[in-house]
Amino acid sequence: MTQLNDLKRDLQKLATPARAKASMWFFKTDEGQYGAHDTFIGVKVPDQRKIAKQYRTLPLPQVGKLLHSPIHEHRLTALFILVHQFEKGDEAVRKMIKNMYLKNTAHVNNWDLVDSSAGYILGSFLAAQKDRKILYSLARSQDLWKKRIAIIATQAFIRDGQFADTLAIAQILLHDTHDLIHKAVGWMLREVGNRDQRAEEIFLQKHAHIMPRTMLRYAIEKFPSAAKQKYMQMAAKKWRKKGKTRPGSR
Repeated sequence: MTQLNDLKRDLQKLATPARAKASMWFFKTDEGQYGAHDTFIGVKVPDQRKIAKQYRTLPLPQVGKLLHSPIHEHRLTALFILVHQFEKGDEAVRKMIKNMYLKNTAHVNNWDLVDSSAGYILGSFLAAQKDRKILYSLARSQDLWKKRIAIIATQAFIRDGQFADTLAIAQILLHDTHDLIHKAVGWMLREVGNRDQRAEEIFLQKHAHIMPRTMLRYAIEKFPSAAKQKYMQMAAKKWRKKGKTRPGSR
């Protein structure tokens, strides 16, 4: 356990109370907010990456203990280590890390933790698999972070030019009420459009009128001005027709 204790001590040496306070505000840790009860010690992400690189050979059981820590920076550092070990591991190691990841989604419980790991571990593993049902189960769960994991994991497929799962999961999440899901779905739709704008536009033609405002704006962020205006006007017309006063109103 010496390595794990050394890692924690090295992180603590880089911690500052001021950054911890700022992080608690940034990641919405007040009661009732999405990050409620999360704990920060105040370490910059680049410093966490350096520590993760230094301890990149930390045994998986110890990485698991780090991932279970109530301290946010511990969990993010653990995920950085898992991503590294996944990328360098053989098929057996990759499967072990994928299984470990799925068993510990309760500890991948903020948007930065999800975004730093879902595509690189779960998505990368499933990119070579035909059976991707687990993503649909996650997308249909009641848990905010499992739903974000589901859509962000498909980033690995997008990189390979595979869009079907991204679009299908985006459709499942169209009516989700949380802003962090709106942003994640819009972001992944934009990533699809970066590679095949026609594929994204087919989705938008069908669903833009029921997309929340944030989701739609994220999705069309890189469109030419004329195309942005077209989709916003098209959506607004359909929203008015359905008696809606703004995108995403219920």
